[in-house]
Amino acid sequence: MECVSSTEDKPRTGILNLDVLSCPICVEPFTIPIFQCDNGHLACSSCCPKLRNKCPSCALPVGHSRCRAMETVLESTSIPCQNAEFGCTQKLTYGEESTHEKTCTFSPCYCPVKDCNYTGSCEDVYLHYKKLIHQKPQSTSQRCRVRCGSSFFVKMNISDKLVIGTLYEKRLLFTVQSFWKPYGVYVTVSCIAPPSSPKVEKLSYCISYTMDGHTITYKSPELKMIQRVSFHKPEENYMWIPNSLVHGKSLETRICIKKREKDKSNDTEGPHQFVQKKVFVQKKKVLFRK
Repeated sequence: MECVSSTEDKPRTGILNLDVLSCPICVEPFTIPIFQCDNGHLACSSCCPKLRNKCPSCALPVGHSRCRAMETVLESTSIPCQNAEFGCTQKLTYGEESTHEKTCTFSPCYCPVKDCNYTGSCEDVYLHYKKLIHQKPQSTSQRCRVRCGSSFFVKMNISDKLVIGTLYEKRLLFTVQSFWKPYGVYVTVSCIAPPSSPKVEKLSYCISYTMDGHTITYKSPELKMIQRVSFHKPEENYMWIPNSLVHGKSLETRICIKKREKDKSNDTEGPHQFVQKKVFVQKKKVLFRK
């Protein structure tokens, strides 16, 4: 890693091996406090109790005296976010980059179009799909341009597995996926965005399917954020349609994606107050499944 130090005359540049900023025992990045034995051997605060405060190199006590010099070096060392190439300009203290990268707005997302290898921030992927490359729908990427809060219909071939749409006022892509299994069809809706990005507004969705007078409705309290499309059957957040209600090889569903509602103060169920439900309406009989 290149390091720069400033003087009155001119900045000086040097090279720092980042391995010296990791604990020699657990090989994890140092965090403050850093301890040393009387011979100067270093250990992190997590390793000292595990060693019973006995230095593994010289057997002298360790865990009582702090190494202030190394702590100063650690505090003065900053590294760029690994998403710098996608636009992130944050400079991070060594050892704290993993915490930042979990919520980094510029975490890479992948274009959902089949055989496209484009990677970028969620907004870059949106612009790439909308304006630059994929202006014409493909058989596996039917184009839907919708407004958040408005219902729309999606007709798709189940075998295509994927429909791509744009939430144009949010500058986000969303996907509708279908998975035909021996016992029925799974349908799920996702948004192409980093899962923990604080800049992406939390959304919910409702999807319904009607056939022969029967209606299946699935309401999800949260629109799942994904960085890459997966073609494995979803384990959660999906609508299931039994084979008895699937006629032919196509599905037409009605979907509404909207801003997630805030928790009500008088609700006793906590943050997950919006219970996911599948509603099967068969003539006059209503069956709720939680």
